[in-house]
Amino acid sequence: MSFNLLDAVKGYVTPELVSSASAMLGENPAGISKALEAAVPSLLQGVVSKGGSDSSGLLDLAKQAAGSGVMDNLGGLLGGNNSNLLNMGTGILSSLFGSKTSMLSNLIASFAGIKPSSTSSLLSSLAPLALGVIGKQALSSGLDAKGLSSLLSSQKDSVAKSIPAGLNLSSIFDEPKRVHATVKEAYSVPEKKAGLPAWLLPLLLVVLGGLLLWYLLGRKDEVKVETPALVQPDTAVTVPAVVSAVRESLKVELPNGTTLDAYKGGIEDQLVSFLKDPNAAAGKDVWFDFDNLNFNVGTAEITSESQKQVDNIAAILKAFPKAKIKIGGYTDKTGDDASNMKLSADRANAVKNALNKAGVGAQATEAEGYGSTLAKAAADAPESEKLKDRRVSVSVRAK
Repeated sequence: MSFNLLDAVKGYVTPELVSSASAMLGENPAGISKALEAAVPSLLQGVVSKGGSDSSGLLDLAKQAAGSGVMDNLGGLLGGNNSNLLNMGTGILSSLFGSKTSMLSNLIASFAGIKPSSTSSLLSSLAPLALGVIGKQALSSGLDAKGLSSLLSSQKDSVAKSIPAGLNLSSIFDEPKRVHATVKEAYSVPEKKAGLPAWLLPLLLVVLGGLLLWYLLGRKDEVKVETPALVQPDTAVTVPAVVSAVRESLKVELPNGTTLDAYKGGIEDQLVSFLKDPNAAAGKDVWFDFDNLNFNVGTAEITSESQKQVDNIAAILKAFPKAKIKIGGYTDKTGDDASNMKLSADRANAVKNALNKAGVGAQATEAEGYGSTLAKAAADAPESEKLKDRRVSVSVRAK
């Protein structure tokens, strides 16, 4: 019998588990059940996507989850008795969805009618389970990274079809190929039909009319019949440049000879250009936003994928030893003001502490959380707008 990933994971989602989660999270069992209906395939969609791009890393995570005992103690995980497994779940979610983890939680919460924090807990609990099921299958079948990628690819259609119709995940799982298809359709050249071109008949009528007029008037001199400029049928269409979803990589050169891998227009590019410019003045109004800095959902824990940009900022400060910066944290308007203020401050301090560990703490002099005080998007605005308000920034106070 062939392996079905969706059914294997769903087999652990029992009525007892729903009841346990409902009691722990203070939610209606029906809401929890609906959230799980959406969360399981959404999570597996992320796993399948990850398997196509980083099957080796995914295999390591799966084997780790399989050896954690999560499949034998899911009730304990939902009951909050195993912080290690919960932390593992948070890390897995970050690896699968990155900065879109919070967006996914909000979408499922809205679909199921429960709190986003409850959805986050469910996802953090389910992530080790899903990876554990995959790890167990990989170990029993002796799969390597290539074999795992093939297995997950075979599950793609089954997983995609199980996502509830009322849950729109297009903002989570981008489909670049479809974007190009849309552009092609918008600017496609109509097929040429057999027969006379559409422009020829009106032209012939104009010419014939001119000849008839010349004949009737008995003109002996050459008649010049002015015809409208001919519009040739399209043989080619110039398509406007399409902005690629892939950012342009850039080598940022520092005064001390260090070269950083970054992105054009990213914080490294902007910050170095500013520090090199003798006419650019430092001050409290000069801010640069991190563009590749993420935290585990609901926490001030910097994800492992984000450490590179923190290290880049540390390298920049080392190359400009006179520079002094302040770290600012911001949130959107969703949730309690006091909680938002604390979370933003914790995240700003987390970055400051990371820079301190990197040896440039004397240059990162301040860290402050501003909560949602400067947020522009309303609490009920689309996630794409609120995302801009959730950020950590750097202010250059001296150079």
